Amino acid sequence: MNLNDLLERRGVDPRDVLVLRHRPIEPKLRRILPWLAAEKHNVFNTYQQTQTKNLERTMLKLVGPGYVAAFIGMEPGKAVFVGLYSITGSKPLSQEQFWKIAEHRELKTLGLGEWNKSRKSVLLFDLVPQDFYAQWKGKLTIIWPPPERSWWRRAHRNDMQVHSILEESAFATTMPNWDEIALSWEELAVFPTHWRSVISQWRGIYYIFDTSDGKGYVGSAYGEDNLFGRWCNYAASGHGGNKLLKKRDPKNFVFTILQRVSPDMDAHDVIHVENTWKQRLHTRAPDGLNDN
Repeated sequence: MNLNDLLERRGVDPRDVLVLRHRPIEPKLRRILPWLAAEKHNVFNTYQQTQTKNLERTMLKLVGPGYVAAFIGMEPGKAVFVGLYSITGSKPLSQEQFWKIAEHRELKTLGLGEWNKSRKSVLLFDLVPQDFYAQWKGKLTIIWPPPERSWWRRAHRNDMQVHSILEESAFATTMPNWDEIALSWEELAVFPTHWRSVISQWRGIYYIFDTSDGKGYVGSAYGEDNLFGRWCNYAASGHGGNKLLKKRDPKNFVFTILQRVSPDMDAHDVIHVENTWKQRLHTRAPDGLNDN
């Protein structure tokens, strides 16, 4: 069975379908894109609504009857299904108009590269999600024919065999052990829901590393929502109310967990453990970013 068989079973002519295998060249965005497909679909869709000149020309010919079958390349030679989208229209965007779109600005914080200044405008395509094997989002994996650099194809000209249908979504990335978690500030806002559920149950001592100069901040999390609740404060403000962090760019911050503590540990004892970490890591000012 191949992708064209699935299309035809739902009454979609493969001649009207463009198949895209998204794999951003920016490493940060490449890591996050599956999370966006799962958690923030409007941002993911905005990412694919503007394309290169060559693909623009092809998509223009398919406005109306055509579709985009969106996949993400998560490993060599394979592509994981996101969804099928009808191409209902397009409009030109100047550079200024492009960056006025909130989702484009968010994508930039998540690693999207700068505007291609050799182009005065790009086309923004209206891509409308269709009810097409929605239950297989993140689960249907196809074989991507070589060469892998050809990241978009006409469906009817290619034999894209079904490789597997997973029980669990590939976009629901396996959560690392607590002592292997390392999240950038931007990632705090988009990391997977099941991670959030687990981290909200953990109390502990966390560490914020500023990559700009190597200084660090030690904090503790307990009470409502525990570590997740505390990190939500940083995701919203960038500094969590800490005086020395307010003077810094949160885009340089990396968040890790130094130690988990018992869920019934008294707050006074948690703070004591926090202070031992401040002493051991020398994070009190002026050597670090703790002001107490």
